[in-house]
Amino acid sequence: MMDVPSSNLSHPSSLHNGWSSDTPAGPLFNPLPHLQQLSLGSSPSQQSSGNNSKCGFAAFSAWNDTHHSAHYVRSDDHSLQQSVPDACASSTAPPIVHERNIPPYCLPLMNEGSPPLYPQHIPNHSPPNPYRAVDPSIYSQHGYRSQLNQLQSPTQSLPPVGPSFVEPQLNQLPASVTTLRPNVGSNENVKSNETQASTSGPLQQQPLWNVAAASKGGINDCLPHPASLDHNLTPQSPNSESRYGLNPELLPSAVKVMAEDRTEWEGKVFISEHFSRLPPLATTTCVIEDRGNVSPLAIRSLTYCVPCDGQMALLSRLPIGALVTPFIKQTASENSLPLCREADSVVGCSCGASMCPAMSWQDCGQRFYCPFCEKLSEVPWQQYQPTEGVEGVRVDRDRKPELSLGSYEILNSEKGEPAALLLAIDVSGSALRGGHLEFVSQQIQTVLASLNSEGGDSWSDLRVGLMTYDSRIHLYDLSPDLTRPHMLVIADTEDMQLPVRAGLLVSLKHCIESLDSVLQLIPQFSADCSDSTGPIELPVKAGLAVLQGLKCLGKLLVFHSAALMETGNTTSSSGFFGTNKPKSIFQPSEKAISLAKECISQGCGVHMFVLSQQDVGGAWPGHIPYLTGGALHTYGYLQGELDRESFSTDLKRIVEADTGYQAELRIFVSKDLRVSGCYGMFVPGSNPGHVTMATLDSRTTLAVELAHSKALDETRGAALQVVLSYTSQTGERRRRVHTLTLRCSRHLQDTFRNYQADTLLTYYCKKMYCAALERPLQELREELQTDVTEALASYRKHGCSSSVSAGQLVLPQFLRALPVYINSLRKSEVLLPGLRSSVHQRLQQRCQVLGLDTCSTVRNFYPLLLPLLPLDSSSIPPNTERSLRCTGSSLESSALYLLHAPYTVLLWVGTQVPTCKLVELFNVSCFASLPSGETKLPALENRLSISVRSLISSLNSEVPYARKLLVVKQGDTCEEALQRHLVEDKSPNGGASYADFLYHLHINSVRLLQ
Repeated sequence: MMDVPSSNLSHPSSLHNGWSSDTPAGPLFNPLPHLQQLSLGSSPSQQSSGNNSKCGFAAFSAWNDTHHSAHYVRSDDHSLQQSVPDACASSTAPPIVHERNIPPYCLPLMNEGSPPLYPQHIPNHSPPNPYRAVDPSIYSQHGYRSQLNQLQSPTQSLPPVGPSFVEPQLNQLPASVTTLRPNVGSNENVKSNETQASTSGPLQQQPLWNVAAASKGGINDCLPHPASLDHNLTPQSPNSESRYGLNPELLPSAVKVMAEDRTEWEGKVFISEHFSRLPPLATTTCVIEDRGNVSPLAIRSLTYCVPCDGQMALLSRLPIGALVTPFIKQTASENSLPLCREADSVVGCSCGASMCPAMSWQDCGQRFYCPFCEKLSEVPWQQYQPTEGVEGVRVDRDRKPELSLGSYEILNSEKGEPAALLLAIDVSGSALRGGHLEFVSQQIQTVLASLNSEGGDSWSDLRVGLMTYDSRIHLYDLSPDLTRPHMLVIADTEDMQLPVRAGLLVSLKHCIESLDSVLQLIPQFSADCSDSTGPIELPVKAGLAVLQGLKCLGKLLVFHSAALMETGNTTSSSGFFGTNKPKSIFQPSEKAISLAKECISQGCGVHMFVLSQQDVGGAWPGHIPYLTGGALHTYGYLQGELDRESFSTDLKRIVEADTGYQAELRIFVSKDLRVSGCYGMFVPGSNPGHVTMATLDSRTTLAVELAHSKALDETRGAALQVVLSYTSQTGERRRRVHTLTLRCSRHLQDTFRNYQADTLLTYYCKKMYCAALERPLQELREELQTDVTEALASYRKHGCSSSVSAGQLVLPQFLRALPVYINSLRKSEVLLPGLRSSVHQRLQQRCQVLGLDTCSTVRNFYPLLLPLLPLDSSSIPPNTERSLRCTGSSLESSALYLLHAPYTVLLWVGTQVPTCKLVELFNVSCFASLPSGETKLPALENRLSISVRSLISSLNSEVPYARKLLVVKQGDTCEEALQRHLVEDKSPNGGASYADFLYHLHINSVRLLQ
């Protein structure tokens, strides 16, 4: 393992991994040994490795010589070649790309010595997870590893190795190879130059590294101790150098993977049709055409080729499931989601699934077959239409969205009350003396006036309510019949009873003047009153009582200024650091969960604005907002210009955001599959296939985990349908249907080739962040590393088309970036606390990241690093395709770099940046006078200033919240903020570098097969 050792750790539970709890007695094989006994030999021996050119993967290797070299080897198998788009496609319409098939990937390891191993046995137990269904344990852990560890076929046998060292092995390769020849002075500074080997030149020799094996005994042999690699918990400078001599330049690059995918798909059309192929990455922008299968923006499957049975899925060691963004907003290049009336649409199956193209027609259209329950259902005579053609499609297929499209929406006949906006403002003594209530009142007035004048009838009919609070609740009667608003005081906050109901929520166009008068008076309230205020739940309970009394749903905006105090029993934080106590500080209190459930039932989404700097150790108020689909926003008394701009932007976006209320999500899968888990920012229920939420927006994403109940039919494939029922802002009840059909295969190689690293990262992130509620963090980090290691071992054994040297790390083509993504997730502040990590920051980060979609999750764990110099004259703002690897070696002291992550925008300034550039961008004449920290760039009329400000504005428009620019000077104390985002380096909280993590993954995956 590569984290801090801890006693009383447990292995992932049998239920959590789908393994039987009745594991045979005896020590389990530890797939993640410490590699201190794997000293690398210095005397090479030349051996033949067979014909690697037919392996179906690209081989990288390096040899410890005066000239290191690495070779790419392309497969001669025509079935693995990349398909080239038609160059003769019309210039007026984007070319259509159906699928791509590129060989997998592998790379070399260099040598370095290392010290001894210690035996350790890891127990197999963990507490139950509320986000998962309880599975029947079909396969045992012992059984899986026995299969993975049994004798391999001759084509998969490993070369013989020495007992205690790794020796280089020279292989004869074909003449036609691409060679990277770095100019190496030492292992500490390696810079490579790419050259093309001559086709007429002599055969190249490729050095590979064999892995040491103390023995090739059974699975229960003496086990090494999983000592820590992430051992240093003190802040350090970014360092991408490997402890084992790996050249980081030659490692798989996430930036290169994204660039290749962008080159292949940008400006083209991806056709989403029945059994569609692997889609573009989530970070790639392209046109998506719905031809019977849902857009990957709404449902992105973890694999687009599902294993036919559970045994194959277990052998792959990769999860089966999907990422669901049900309320996705259509892009400008896509057609709007078709809307049909409930009376006009074809009814679905009695099992609850809605009509979709995955349902097939029989008996000339009189009956249809449902893939989710495998039953035949009669069609009502009013909706009957005959079928035609060999495939038996209905004649009205093109006129009915439910018969031809993967996504559509149904407007129900029932209509309820429109959503309301309820404002709750803290008027305690400390809030009034803070001096910021006048600004808050002005901003609320500005937003409401804008909605009333520019929002149209849909917003002018919005019902608005207002209340203030300290230790009591003050409601306001805004009835237009009154000459002035009336204040109603509720002193008994334990048993909340509304004195009146009429006038508490009034349409905006009828109460705008009354609201203005009250908001103008709030800052003038007496500041001599007591500082006492109720718990943070008080305004939420009061707002919920108003909505329940008027039978209305809506958003509750709380503007809180007083100190946040702990109430009732608090959860101990000791389990947070990986001790034997199962609970962690991530768990909300029972009171918070109970109140959140009431809000969910009512359709009340809570957004909280904390307007003061809170004391360390105070209560964290974010649980209720995030569990109800809202968010927590913090500001420092709104004294600075940046805080005020952020507050204004956030307030406007939250009020105007398109939101679904009282959302109910039902997930249907093929009868041979079942929903075994669902992860995201919601309150989990007893059925993971049925999720209820108070509110959701276009970025709300859930991770759905699937499992086999029996073998799938390869000819029928697999089907997944997500049905979202929600109430719109205007009170209309709607049902949005997304359907995805997938191919099935009995070959693991097909399954591995249809995974993508970004979807796996998002799935693992949501699963682990949800599991952090119940399980020790070190156990979660171990499980992440175990899963990836066993997946690599399985691919090496079952996915490669020919023999592979033990010195080569073999990765599927579209999982090349998975190791760097998983390492970044493992060492995130949520799972690996640093010395400077505050509890509130980590609680906030966990909730924020759980709500991110796939693209934003990738950016969170692998930020966009853009060079700003030299300025490209052809593009303003600078082109984001010029992104660099997130490592300190990418930074030069004479340049400027912009780092973009969902919650961070950071500008790094090197010490040797030319003075003229500092003047153009910051209007300062020298590096020493440049201020660091949160700032706003001056609006200067020159090309560099305009370009950078335009780029920052463009990136800020991609996120739904305001961000403040952080300027970091090279060598400054705040440079640690940048180091946390250089995810390929050793992190300040002690996380391992990408190179070291990859080395451990490879060595341990090879050990599993010995």
